[in-house]
Formats: sequence, C-alpha cells, structure tokens
Amino acid sequence: MRPCVLVFAGSDPSAGAGIAADVQAIAAVGAHPLAVVTALTVQDHNRVYEVIPVAPDVVLRQAEALVRACRIGAVKIGIPGSADNAHAIAQVILALRVAQPALPVVLDPVLASGHGDSLARGNAVAALAPLLPLATVLTPNGPEAAALATQLGSPDADHAHTLRALGCEHVLVTGGHGGGDEVVNRWQGPGQRQNWSWPRLAGEFHGSGCTLASALAGLLAQEVPMAQALARAQAYTHAALANAYAIGPGQRMPLR
Repeated sequence: MRPCVLVFAGSDPSAGAGIAADVQAIAAVGAHPLAVVTALTVQDHNRVYEVIPVAPDVVLRQAEALVRACRIGAVKIGIPGSADNAHAIAQVILALRVAQPALPVVLDPVLASGHGDSLARGNAVAALAPLLPLATVLTPNGPEAAALATQLGSPDADHAHTLRALGCEHVLVTGGHGGGDEVVNRWQGPGQRQNWSWPRLAGEFHGSGCTLASALAGLLAQEVPMAQALARAQAYTHAALANAYAIGPGQRMPLR
C-alpha cells in the first residue's frame, strides 16, 4: 500500500498550482494524494481573478469520506479559502491526531499569487491562524514569513523564530523572492538550523511553492526523516523548475 497524503487546497484551472500541482508532486515522490478542494478559482498561469470558497461543511464531508477509507500518512494544506474552512481543516487534523499524535502536517501559507493577487476571501493571514499551531512544517517564502510574523506575532527580524513561537515546529523560509545568483532556503527546527543554497534560475514559475510543500509532505508520509525530507524536496523542486516548460507568455510550468 502507498502512503496517503490528505491535501487541502484550491483548484487552479491552469493546472499549474493548487490541487493539480499537489497531486503531481506527491505522486512523483512515491505517495498517493487525496485531494480535498477548498476553493474554486478563476485564474490562468499568470493571474488570479476570483476565489470562490467551498462551503465548510463540504470541505469536512470530503475529508471525512477519505479518512474513513484510507490511513493518512501526512496532511498538506494550501489555501483554506476562508477562515471558516481553516477551522474545518483544523477540526479534521485534531481528530486524526487522537490516533496519530505525530501525524506530519505541512502548511504552505500562500497569501497571494506571484503577481500579488489575493488567494483568500477577507484577511488571508488571519484565516491561517487556526492552522499555524497544528503545522509540523511551515514553508513560507520571504514575504509570506514577514507578513505572518508581523500580523500574528511580532515584527522580529527573525521571522522563523517568531513563527515557531506561534506553534509551528519547523519553519523553512524559502528565498526565491530575494536577489543574487543563489536562492537560500533557511530551516529552523527544535535545536536545529540549516541553510541550503540553489542556483537561481531565470524566469518565473507557476506553483513552485506548492511543488515544494507537496513533495515534502509526500516524503514525510513515507517516514523520511525531517532533514532528509527537506533536502530531497528542495532538490526535486529545483529539478522541476530547471526543466519547466511554457504554455503561453509569462510564468512557466514546473515539470513535476
């Protein structure tokens, strides 16, 4: 039997981010995705025009049907779509952890598209608040880490430290939004710190954060140790971006 990853994310019609990216990445690293749709979106591979949250009870019913039928090896969360959906997802995780206290939960705190388009109704940061204390690993990019730490914690320069104080056990802050010839990703965990450097690739990519978080969840579902899972998920993501392809002008699609 393949380990299963319970995924909560939005549907992207371009199939480059959200549920489509999660399904591809999780399957590619050897696990099976169970895809719960939290929101419908109107978007292409460059811009998000509208986000329509799924009703919280529908999110719950999707998840409960899967949990009854399958053993969950990890949970991956993308956009909840709304604060009510975040509470519904938290309810599912808390129920799962009664029997599996160490169940890995990977939270990709997507606040906006690459062009700054909002990916939630209302305050996207506040909507994530119920999920942060439940996250085993949080995978924000630099701007997301700053926004979360400032609005929910304190404007400490060490954003990863602030986010860990909010309850996240491990925080991997990715450096794709920075400058220079290298992308530096920084991990903080309980008594652990490590940086990884990757050559910066030219161009822009659609769904890179989804790819990384989902690959990580798929590896953790297979009980790969955290440091090794982080390194392997980053290597997988870098390869997917290095081999990205175009479907039109603008952002390219990672080859997952």
